[in-house]
Amino acid sequence: MAVSSGEGKTAGQPDPAQRESARERAGEQGLLFDERPSALPDDMGYRGPVACAAAGITYRQLDYWARTELVQPSIRAAHGSGSQRLYSFRDIIVLKVVKRLLDTGVSLQQIRTAVQHLRNRGVADLAQITLMSDGASVYECTSPDEVIDLLQGGQGVFGIALGRVWREVEGTLAELPGERAVADPLSQGDHPGDELARRRRVRRTG
Repeated sequence: MAVSSGEGKTAGQPDPAQRESARERAGEQGLLFDERPSALPDDMGYRGPVACAAAGITYRQLDYWARTELVQPSIRAAHGSGSQRLYSFRDIIVLKVVKRLLDTGVSLQQIRTAVQHLRNRGVADLAQITLMSDGASVYECTSPDEVIDLLQGGQGVFGIALGRVWREVEGTLAELPGERAVADPLSQGDHPGDELARRRRVRRTG
C-alpha cells in the first residue's frame, strides 16, 4: 500500500475536547515540528561508519539494506572490495527513519514504500513531513492539522517528525567527519576508512 496522505482520515464532526487532547499529545511527542532546519551542502558525503553512528544502526544493518536496495548510498556505491560507500545527508535521514519504523513493527513492505516516497521528495520538503503509522499503514502529514486529525481519529499510534530527525542527524554529523563528493567515484579506489575493508586488506597483505 502506498504512503497515504493524512488528510481526511477522520469521519463525522470534530469534537473540540478530543481535538485539544490530540493537539496536546502531538505536542508532547514532538510531532508538530514547523521550524525549517538549515540545509547542509549537497556535495557532502559520509562513509558507512559515520552513517551508522548518525542513524543509530549497525554496520550489518547498513550493509544489508544497501545490498537489498532498501536504502542505497546516493553519492557513491561500493565498487568491489575496499571501496567506500558514501551516503548523503538525506540518505542518513532515511536510514534513521527506517530504523524507527522497524523498531515499531511496521512491515518491510510498508517501509520500502515509505522509503521510495521519501526519495521522491526534495530535501527541503522532508523537514516539513511527519510520518504517522498505526503499525499497518504509513501516512504522510504535511501540516499540524493532519497530524491532529489522525491522532483524534485513533489512527497514527506513533509518529516521526522528519524535521526533528533532521535536527538530530545534523547535530550528530557536526561531530563526525564528512568528505566532499567527487565527480568520478570510480577514481576513489581504495579508501582506508571502512573497518571491514581495512580488515580484509590486512588479511590479504598478511
